[in-house]
Amino acid sequence: MIQVICRKETYIYNTYHMTKAFYPSAEVVSRREEKASNYVMVTADGETLAAVSEKDIFGEIKAEKPEKDIAGDPGVEKPEKRMLDKALYRQLKARTGRDLAWGILMGVRPTKLAIKKLAEGFSKADFVPWFMKNYLVSREKAELAWQIAVKEKTLFDKLDTKEGYSLYVGIPFCPTVCSYCSFSSGELSAWKDRIDEYLDALCRELRFIAGVSAGKRLNTVYIGGGTPTTLKSGQLDRLLSCIDAHFSREHLLEYTVEAGRPDSITKEKLAVIRNHGITRISINPQTMQQKTLDRIGRKHTVEEVEKAFFTAREMGFANINMDLIMGLPGETKKDVADTLKRIEALSPDNLTVHSLAIKRVARMNSREETGGCADIEQMINAGAKAAGRMGMSPYYLYRQKNIAGNFENVGYAKAGKAGIYNILIMEEVQTIVACGAGSVSKRVYPDGLIKRSENVKDVSQYIERIGEMIERKRVLI
Repeated sequence: MIQVICRKETYIYNTYHMTKAFYPSAEVVSRREEKASNYVMVTADGETLAAVSEKDIFGEIKAEKPEKDIAGDPGVEKPEKRMLDKALYRQLKARTGRDLAWGILMGVRPTKLAIKKLAEGFSKADFVPWFMKNYLVSREKAELAWQIAVKEKTLFDKLDTKEGYSLYVGIPFCPTVCSYCSFSSGELSAWKDRIDEYLDALCRELRFIAGVSAGKRLNTVYIGGGTPTTLKSGQLDRLLSCIDAHFSREHLLEYTVEAGRPDSITKEKLAVIRNHGITRISINPQTMQQKTLDRIGRKHTVEEVEKAFFTAREMGFANINMDLIMGLPGETKKDVADTLKRIEALSPDNLTVHSLAIKRVARMNSREETGGCADIEQMINAGAKAAGRMGMSPYYLYRQKNIAGNFENVGYAKAGKAGIYNILIMEEVQTIVACGAGSVSKRVYPDGLIKRSENVKDVSQYIERIGEMIERKRVLI
């Protein structure tokens, strides 16, 4: 067990996650000791792995700025946060002999810094060395962040961030729950007798949102989950008809339904989605290796993935996303290469390449370990190359806590096929009003302030307390 001891509560988050990134298989616990001798100390079995003192932090400040510029400069950060992180990083790197791809950045949105610097007038030549020096990010990741920031800016220019908003609709049911999943979803079999009640509540919430948002411009709609296509075709038609009846499409740029699991997709359901004018769908295999699908609890075959994809193409869907996860237990680089070959044969319009979050691996009912960080990095790179061969470029990026190897999840898209909602949920530049169990609304104010309103996760509680969920939105909106 590794212990993280911090003098202040504000140090704990980054210190814990950085330690976990360097020691991914270790159990890490943290606590605050106000009178600790060091700002941060990391120990294991009585041995000190890292200890950050005031001297270490001051050394980081001196390395960044000439000494004559330090005294009295209000722009210099206090010896907490970033300087502490850099000192800790260098010690853990020396101890383990490892680098972290994203350096000291532990948050989920590393591209926000690139977008900010782009707005300030930075060029790529300015940004890349600045990012590498200040946050110890690798050159490869610095260049990736910049490339995505430039792409995102072109998409932001199409949005109305002042009078516009986006709508998320959550369907928290799946055919089965995958062993790695941490989303608010449950097996359909447990809720099949209450889905119509759920839709009653959901449509009530949608009608309220439409009423209070009258006069605002709806830019994107995203129906996610869970797996929306677990609904029967009639139920799906009912939901989409409710949205059609109450929301204007005058300013709509994108409408996504996450079809997701191929074992929930039928031609009849795809026809319903097509008839309602949905412009983008997802068919997500995660892997094209049958042994892995069986291991992680996805009750479908590789052939069913291909059949669902070809059926959607035949019906006219021109923007199809597929998701893959790198680092699934038992998978080798050879397995990933085969998966990518199969995906390239399908040639989707979007490809999202995920790194498995280690917290999810711990929940799996498998004793098999994921590949090492070097293997996962090679898998991620193989995914990027496959996307390039399909004519895709990266357009959004996010990270998760305890993500394997401290890597990232990247969305790739062909020209004109980038998922706008995906960018919005990460970069938080537009209000997103979310309905359904477990959903979170975010109101973005002109000054950048963000306020949130959460719906309860439990489906029964959502149904029974729908009036309260609506009242929460009344306060937010």
